Amino acid sequence: MLFTFIVSASLRNRVLVLAMALLVAGYGAVLLPRMPVDVFPDLNRPTVTLMTEAEGLAPEEVEQLVTFPLETAMNGMPGVTRVRSVSGVGLSIVYVEFAWGSDIWRNRQQAAERLSLVRDRLPAGTAPQMAPVSSIMGEIMLVGMTGSAPMELRDLADWTVRPRLLTIPGISQVIPIGGEVRQYRVVPELARMLALGVSSEQLTTALRQFGGNTGGGYVDQAGREYLIRNIGRTTRLEDLRNAVVDWRAGQPILLRQVAEVDFAARFRRGDAGLDGGPAVILSVQKQPGADTVALTHQVEQALAELQAAMPAGVRANRLQFRQADFIETSIGNVEQVLLEALVVVGLVLFAFLLNARTTAISLLAIPLSVLATALVFAALGLSINT
Repeated sequence: MLFTFIVSASLRNRVLVLAMALLVAGYGAVLLPRMPVDVFPDLNRPTVTLMTEAEGLAPEEVEQLVTFPLETAMNGMPGVTRVRSVSGVGLSIVYVEFAWGSDIWRNRQQAAERLSLVRDRLPAGTAPQMAPVSSIMGEIMLVGMTGSAPMELRDLADWTVRPRLLTIPGISQVIPIGGEVRQYRVVPELARMLALGVSSEQLTTALRQFGGNTGGGYVDQAGREYLIRNIGRTTRLEDLRNAVVDWRAGQPILLRQVAEVDFAARFRRGDAGLDGGPAVILSVQKQPGADTVALTHQVEQALAELQAAMPAGVRANRLQFRQADFIETSIGNVEQVLLEALVVVGLVLFAFLLNARTTAISLLAIPLSVLATALVFAALGLSINT
């Protein structure tokens, strides 16, 4: 009876049905290219990740002094369904999972409020940080950088490529892997220190005070105020070598007189390579809900712009993994199957009905249903995924 009523009402209101079909088709055709495309939907609940470095602490101490207080503080928040953690050597990671459908930004605000209450109970020097918002399938690209020494590659990755990629809307994190992280290395010469009467405390104090700007108020001259500044911030190695450690008979004792100063690589606990040589790999991660394909094209455009400014011989756009390839292949397969199905269904319908008009009308249901599905997906906030 219901089916008969629908068919009869549609026949009586042909113009209205046609107008509605055209409206659905037109609006669906506009929305379909703009819908986010991904490999999988979000498979995990909204999660806030807390990471805390506690240098020098064993896993048992990290668990008792850092992880347990954080878990206790997070367990009582509204909407929390599960709190789990991992405690390692000098590192604590706490995962706070919230109910499905909750707002991740509100969840992070709640976690930040609880963190402000628990920080005083943590060991000195520990500062919990919230990891960026990312998806469980958030790694969309792996970009290789080659063509120079490991330290120079890591400098370019940390201070040139990474900041540029983070400016792209939808990118949650860019993690450099491999290379050598540049740092100052000061090797005290104990014999020289003893001869000049310089203690290790004086050496440590001089290093802590190096490279800081200080203010000296202002001076009033001719009715104008001039700011007084002591500019000490620098990255030149020679300035560090000439830092004053102590004074003897009105003469300064410089750091280069009691220690060897140069650049060196931070101790590495991992490495990366490409084609059998040293390299830096950049892991590009996206925010939940971002369009993977569109975001990949933006990253590739940014990498092309950066490549033009790279030093001679350095390549910063060697793609080792591209999630969009899988998505584009999947979408291409679906499009091919739809076209083949359209042809097969058309032949079968015509063979049984022997009426071209009825076959054409029936075939219109396939694209119309696809476009209507696009409207439903857009209304529910869903993405097109495999």
